[in-house]
Amino acid sequence: MDHGTLALLIPIAAMTIPIVAILSRPLGRWIALQEKKHEAQVRFADAQAAEHAAKIERLEAHVAVLNRIATDRATGLAHEIESLRGPSAPLN
Repeated sequence: MDHGTLALLIPIAAMTIPIVAILSRPLGRWIALQEKKHEAQVRFADAQAAEHAAKIERLEAHVAVLNRIATDRATGLAHEIESLRGPSAPLN
């Protein structure tokens, strides 16, 4: 490397270092903002997943009850339905 090239590279390097330092701060803030945004999306997705899981659990319980009612072949069910109607009154 000759003396002229070295004399040109020193000021370029001296100017490049502060420029990179100045530009790195907004980039770091942008990256931190993107990380926070991603974390918020993950928390929201987790909350939705928990809500859906609870809803599915309730629906499965309802389906189990309906399945038990539909497949109950005993006469006890008919008797229970009749007992809910109460004493019958004459139809005059």
